[in-house]
Amino acid sequence: MIAIYPGSFDPITLGHLDIIERGCKLFDQVIVAVLRNPSKSPLFTVQERIEQISLSTQHLSNLEVDSFIGLTVEYAKLKNARVLLRGLRVLSDFEGELQMAHTNETLWNEIETVFLATSNEYSFLSSSVVKEVAKFGGSVAHLVPPQVALDLCRCYTETPLE
Repeated sequence: MIAIYPGSFDPITLGHLDIIERGCKLFDQVIVAVLRNPSKSPLFTVQERIEQISLSTQHLSNLEVDSFIGLTVEYAKLKNARVLLRGLRVLSDFEGELQMAHTNETLWNEIETVFLATSNEYSFLSSSVVKEVAKFGGSVAHLVPPQVALDLCRCYTETPLE
């Protein structure tokens, strides 16, 4: 069974990695699918995010990293996946995720969404929090994979603070 773990991953965090590693234990194949969203201005390019994820997950043999644009269910059909994998950090995540799961099912009734609760130590963690800490010079080494921490440091030391 193939599962798609879609998201922006700007950048990937240890919380994302927790979901990816646990998903790889549950499914035959997991595809981490980086969404190309033309209406957003991400910190890292899609290619940079793919490289960050690939480097951070090279120990997982049943994982693929890819990107897509458009509807997640259309991408899932293309990849012959019947499961969307989603992480839940806090209760407030659930409402939006449940709404999206129901919407996806109306678009393709053969898709299932599987929610994994993020491990306790990552329940506060988001890409936005990581970028905010890094922007103001805080250490993010305990929040993201090592290469991502270096990329964030490089990004924010090259860009003057406003």
